[in-house]
Amino acid sequence: MAIGKSVNRGLPAICSATVLLLAACAGPASMRAPAAASPGANVNLSGFPAEFRKGYTDGCSSARGSRVRDESRFKDDLQYASGWRDGYDICSRR
Repeated sequence: MAIGKSVNRGLPAICSATVLLLAACAGPASMRAPAAASPGANVNLSGFPAEFRKGYTDGCSSARGSRVRDESRFKDDLQYASGWRDGYDICSRR
């Protein structure tokens, strides 16, 4: 019976410590990964030129409903146009 009482007294302390550790691991909201707000956020485009990345983002936005396309860039910039088509095609399938 004496052992049971000492375990019962230690249980709240263990629970409190666990809650504190979990809360500390969560971190502030500013440190958390952003939600997938930008189109195609879960696609790694780091090795592509800026023009392609911009086209991809615009194409993905277009596939999700709001048509976004810089017509002059689409016509004159092959990287932008290629990125736009890829973004549109990939995001249309999601």
